[in-house]
Amino acid sequence: MKIAAITENGKTISQHFGRAPYYLVVTVENGQISEHELREKLGHAHFSNQPHAKDQPGQPHGMDAVSHNKHLRMAETISDCESLLCGRMGMGAYQSMQALGIKPIVTDIQDIDQAVTAYIKGEIVDQVEQLH
Repeated sequence: MKIAAITENGKTISQHFGRAPYYLVVTVENGQISEHELREKLGHAHFSNQPHAKDQPGQPHGMDAVSHNKHLRMAETISDCESLLCGRMGMGAYQSMQALGIKPIVTDIQDIDQAVTAYIKGEIVDQVEQLH
């Protein structure tokens, strides 16, 4: 099983999905972490000169088709992962990950290995109230 986490430094979970420059992909075998792989991640900066849809009043962030396509491109590099750990993300990105079959989890656990261990044990809580 592979679990991705958004990160800026390869050790801690970033607090902003769209701005994080990397994914740390953690491979789990027999209930134990066996490998770490740092992968580059597309983010807001990569799309700065492309059209950006304005948020609609009363709608969660990033729910439009243009944003969904950006989220899909951001997720291409982790298509082999079953889950994505993040500190914060927009509702649109969250739903885009779900549409791809990647389970997004918003967590306040900062250390990636600790979060992965909590995930493996079924002890991690998806803090959806943190979505924006």
